[in-house]
Parts: sequence; C-alpha cells; structure tokens
Amino acid sequence: MKKLIATAAAAVIALSACSSDSGAGATESLTTPNADGVIEVRVGASPTPHAEILDYLESSGLAADAGIKIVVTEFTDYVLPNETLEKGDIDANYFQHIPYFDQQVADQGYDFAHSVGIHIEPFGAYSETLSSLADLPDGAKVSIPNDPSNGGRALLLLQDQGVLTLDADAESPTVLDIVDNPKNIEIVELEAAILPTTLPDVSAAVINGNYALEAGLVPATDAIALENPEDNPYVNIVAYRSADADTEGITKLVDLLTSEDVRTFITETWPNGELIPAF
Repeated sequence: MKKLIATAAAAVIALSACSSDSGAGATESLTTPNADGVIEVRVGASPTPHAEILDYLESSGLAADAGIKIVVTEFTDYVLPNETLEKGDIDANYFQHIPYFDQQVADQGYDFAHSVGIHIEPFGAYSETLSSLADLPDGAKVSIPNDPSNGGRALLLLQDQGVLTLDADAESPTVLDIVDNPKNIEIVELEAAILPTTLPDVSAAVINGNYALEAGLVPATDAIALENPEDNPYVNIVAYRSADADTEGITKLVDLLTSEDVRTFITETWPNGELIPAF
C-alpha cells in the first residue's frame, strides 16, 4: 500500500504504470465511495514525519471511522510530489510549507489550493565539530538547501544567529542578498535531502526538520541553533488541486489532520518540540 520513490526515474516508471489519464475523474473518485463503501484518498508524503502521521490515521482506525482510506506514496525529494499531483496520479500531498507551496505555484503555474497549517518543523543548524554558530571559523563552509524558499529560510536563521546580514529589502533572500559576511563564510547550496550527509565535510549544515529526523537527528538536542517556532510562517500544509478543494475526500482528510487526536499524536511522538501542531 505504501510505495517509496527514491529517484525521478523510479517515480516515472511507477506512476506511469498506475495512471494513464493524467487525473481524469479525480474529483469523482474523491466524492464517490468505492466497492468497499469508502472514499480512497491518494496522498504523496515525505517519509518522516508526514507519512508517519498519515499512517497513524489508518492504523488508529480514525480514517476508517471517517469513511476514507488513505493510500500513501512516499517521496524523498521536494519536486516530484507537486508534479505528481498536477498529473493526477495522487489526490493530495503533505510534505511542504506555505512559502515553498507559494513559490511552486508561482513558478510552475499549478492550479492548487492548500489546507490550514498542520504542523511546524523547526529549521536547525547542525555540526559535528561546533557547539555554536558563533564558533564558526573564518572561511568556514555552511551547507544550506538550494531551493529558493528553504534556502532563504536557512539564510534568515544564519542572520538571526549573527553569522551574516541580509539586504533588509529582500523578501525572499538568496546568497546574492548577503550584504555583510564578516567571517567570509562560504555558503554551499545543495539539494535539501542530502544535507545531513554533508556534515563531515562542512563546519555546519542548516537542515530541514523532516530530513534531520530521517537522519536520526533530534532538533531539540542535536541542533546548535533552531529557528523560533512562534509566528513561524513555515507551516506544513496539505496541497490539492483547486477543483478538489471541497470534495468529501479532501475535506475529511484535512479534518482528521487537524483533529485533537492528531495533536496528541504529534506531541506524544515528538515530545521535544521536533514537531509542533499548528492548529
């Protein structure tokens, strides 16, 4: 029932096999029960923590009680889940925060909508050699995500920690917006998924919460710096095609993900603030 897609090539093969009509009839499937009397909702998700939360809805019986069946497809990158949603091979995805969603919609022209915030994963800086970003040596290498929204988020964390200064007029900062870099820090931009593997080769890495968790890192204890979760705009949401926003399948999925049961599951499963409910 769960399918792990690790590479673009594997995804193309797998998804071509399961769908050939590029989403035709998707809305009907989200409103009409199947032969078992339930509405099947196909959701793409990052393995940790998103798929874990969705699995809880299934294993706890909450999904069944609501009359839906959640079929999870796991993705280990940040590009394929939206491409796959656009093609109609899944009905929703749960992996991204609002700034990334907004950037993708603007860049790709997706006709998507999204839910209210589900949870926040505090962004953190990690190091195998330092206990504080203040200890970065001159010319140190710091790896950050290479996508615009998460890269900007990493740079803002570095600014908050006094490592560098960004142009105050930059709404979505990039390395080109660094106006003061007193230690001549070298910013290494890489795919977010591989950032944990760079720790032996850099002085510090700024890592997305889900990839930190997948790598066995505990933000509350392992991070040498964490962003402030209060009023944090980087809330994770469920995305779906705009035409499906009011369908029974999507409505029930979002209702479950913003339920008190899920709030309790998040706080008990990640008790050290690795995940924070946003509803």
